[in-house]
Amino acid sequence: MEIFSQPNLNKNLSLALGYFDGVHLGHRAVIKSAVDYAHKQGGKSAVITFKDHPCCYFYKTAPKYILTREARREKFAELGVDFLYELDFAKYANLSAAEYLENILIKYFSPSSISTGFNHNFGAGKSGSTSFLEKMSAKYNYIYFMTEETKINGETISSTAIRNYLSAGNIEQANKMLGYRFSIIGKVVTGQQLGRTIGFPTANLIYPEELIELPFGAYSSIVTINSNKYKGVTNFGIRPTVSNTRQCSLETHILDFNKDLYGQQINVEFIKMLRKEKKFNSVNELKRQIKEDILSA
Repeated sequence: MEIFSQPNLNKNLSLALGYFDGVHLGHRAVIKSAVDYAHKQGGKSAVITFKDHPCCYFYKTAPKYILTREARREKFAELGVDFLYELDFAKYANLSAAEYLENILIKYFSPSSISTGFNHNFGAGKSGSTSFLEKMSAKYNYIYFMTEETKINGETISSTAIRNYLSAGNIEQANKMLGYRFSIIGKVVTGQQLGRTIGFPTANLIYPEELIELPFGAYSSIVTINSNKYKGVTNFGIRPTVSNTRQCSLETHILDFNKDLYGQQINVEFIKMLRKEKKFNSVNELKRQIKEDILSA
C-alpha cells in the first residue's frame, strides 16, 4: 500500500471515504466495497481520509483514538487497499461539498466508484451527504455504494459506541464491534522491576497518549512476540500496593515465558477485564490476587 499526504493524479480509482477511526466492522464494509469493486474492474482502490480527526480542526482538541495512526494504516493494508491518502483537513475544511467533489475527488482520481457509510457527511457545513453523492454519480460517471449500518444485537456499530465500551472496561463488546481485539503495540521498556521481586515478572509498555484510556485494572490478554502467541495478564494503572507514584503503567505478566524482551516490539491484545485496580493490604495479598487473575485469564 502506497501512502500519500496530498492528492496526486491517480485516475480510475475505487474510493472509500471516511475517517475510519478503529476500522471497525462497519468501516470494513465500506472499505471492502471499494476494494471488491476495484478487483472486479481490474483497477485499484484507495482510502481518502485525514491525518487527524476533523474535531482537531473544529474544536482544537484531539479525540482519544481507538487505533494509533500506524495501526490504522496496517488495518487498511490488511484489507487490500492499494493507496492511502492522509490529507490535512485544514486545507479542505472551507470547501463546499460540490467543490471538494469536483476539485479534489474528480480532478485527481476520476473515480470509477465511491463508497461511504450510511451517515457520511463532507464539505463545509456538512453540505455533502450520501444523497448528494448518489445524485452526482451520473454527472461524473462513477458508481456510488452506500453501505447500510452494521449492527450487533440491535445496536449500531460506531466508533463512539466502541470508545464508550472501552472506557467502561467492556472489552468483549468493544472487540465484537471492532472485529478484532483492541491492542497496544510497542517496544518493551524498563520498568521499576517490582513484578519480578514478587515472582511475577512483567513486560512493560508505554500506553500511547493518543489512545482511548481503559479503566485501571487487570485484564486477560494475548501477547504476540515474534509471531508467537502467549496468554497473559495485563495490569493498567498506578499499582497502589507497591508504588507511591501516580504514574500510569501498562505491565503484562506473560504465562509460560521467561525470556528478556527489553527493546523488542510486542502486541498486547485485550480479551476481557478481570477486575478493577485496588490497593491491597499487603504484598502477599496482592500475590494471591495475581494468582487468581492468572487462573481467570
